[in-house]
Amino acid sequence: MRRVAASPAFKRALSTSRPALFASQAAIPRTKLFINGEFIDSKTDKWIELRNPATNEIVTMVPEATQEELNYAADSAAEAFKTWRKTTVLHRQRKMLDLQLLIRDNMDRIAHSIVLEQGKTMADARGDVLRGLQVVEAACAMPHMIMGDHLEVSTDMDTYTIREPLGVVAGITPFNFPAMIPLWVFPLANAIGNTCIIKPSEKDPGACMILAELAVKAGIPAGVLNIVHGARDAVNFICDNEHIKAISFVGSDQAGKYIHERGSRNGKRVQANLAAKNHGVIMPDADKNHTLNQLAGAAFGAAGQRCMALSTVVFVGETKNWIPELVERAKKLKVTSGFEADADLGPVISKESKARVERLIASGVEEGADLVLDGRGIKVQNYENGNFIGPTILTNVKPNMECYREEIFGPVLVCLNADTLDDAIELINKNPYGNGTAIFTQKGATARKFTQEIDVGQVGINVPIPVPLPMFSFTGSRGSIRGDVNFYGKAGINFYTSTKSVTALWRHQEAEDHHKVSMDMPTMK
Repeated sequence: MRRVAASPAFKRALSTSRPALFASQAAIPRTKLFINGEFIDSKTDKWIELRNPATNEIVTMVPEATQEELNYAADSAAEAFKTWRKTTVLHRQRKMLDLQLLIRDNMDRIAHSIVLEQGKTMADARGDVLRGLQVVEAACAMPHMIMGDHLEVSTDMDTYTIREPLGVVAGITPFNFPAMIPLWVFPLANAIGNTCIIKPSEKDPGACMILAELAVKAGIPAGVLNIVHGARDAVNFICDNEHIKAISFVGSDQAGKYIHERGSRNGKRVQANLAAKNHGVIMPDADKNHTLNQLAGAAFGAAGQRCMALSTVVFVGETKNWIPELVERAKKLKVTSGFEADADLGPVISKESKARVERLIASGVEEGADLVLDGRGIKVQNYENGNFIGPTILTNVKPNMECYREEIFGPVLVCLNADTLDDAIELINKNPYGNGTAIFTQKGATARKFTQEIDVGQVGINVPIPVPLPMFSFTGSRGSIRGDVNFYGKAGINFYTSTKSVTALWRHQEAEDHHKVSMDMPTMK
């Protein structure tokens, strides 16, 4: 595949020396850009410190890509699309088959990067990679997934549809799943025939850079996948650039709304997964031991930094009496660096995040909630400078409290009470977000009623984090999503394709003789 030439301005930038600003920090590694099949050093004068959340030591400096570098990425992707789109789906399938094997073989290496930069435990980091890998494996079935429809609509007349790639697409991905979310985006997009630009979170891009390296080894051609770094300027570029036809975003409420509005205004297709407030409803007939174990894992795993974390529990009836046992389970969880073998949860991503979580805990107390387990002020041996918060439980929370209204994104479980299932359903349906919910019960009729009446995109029955596997789609709803097409699965195929309908007439008589031209409107008989 032909490489697009770098612009003169970009070549001049490459020839300049590193800014003197960082001359004294030469030993600090610098994250590279991946553009047009090459890992290159950015010539920006704007760098972002990336610190290990467990120690707050600098791991790397992440560049805010220059305008020339961003243009180079978009231009190379547009140029690569001209030939990549013409490759057969079987050729692209083979690349995905090779990529999934490489990811599987390098799972621990990617997980190590996630633990270092994001703070997850190794087990959780491997799960991050695995859930992304499953989307790559699903993309290997692309020949089946992009089949069109065909129907003989009249004598000798056929109408059929063709799914075609859009062109250059982009992914703006969050810090909390640095492998899984990029793998939601570029494998599907590339397997369909699109080229892709990914802007990973500036807080932990290492996993995405390893994935780019593996894509090269799998034979993904230059320009088909590009990785750029940055903050607001890079986001604005993706929203505005004429080559980019679609944007997939997962992240915060404010950023998602902004990207959806700006990208849509520029005529781009945008899917944006935003904030969440996921409720678990505990019925009196639920299996207590199973339920409490599931609650502790779903609330405090990944230090609560999951958009599908079960951060809110509605105890129905006398199940509120189970709270002391839940507290005892939470107290036993080990908080330490994710590299420690016995870690149950690691730090939150940054000092700023820790301060925000602690402020929301304090607001709950100030507004009348009961703090039955306080994880603030925890001291972790050998990691005294880390961004640690222990499992925290607030009870007797009311819907008007800030700790309920806001997505805390930390290891904090807020507990509400309801007299009946109907009361619990009403409470959840009044919440503006609709990512996920779960009910714990042993009664099928109760589960059916809940499933039918709840207004949330993803429902778990005795499953606390009901994220669908990639043969389905991630179906967050209401305030948790902008755009009308969901992520991966069949919905993901729809998002990254356009449909062309063709109606063709091949008269069987013309195989035998010729007839005069007909000027009549076809009647489709």
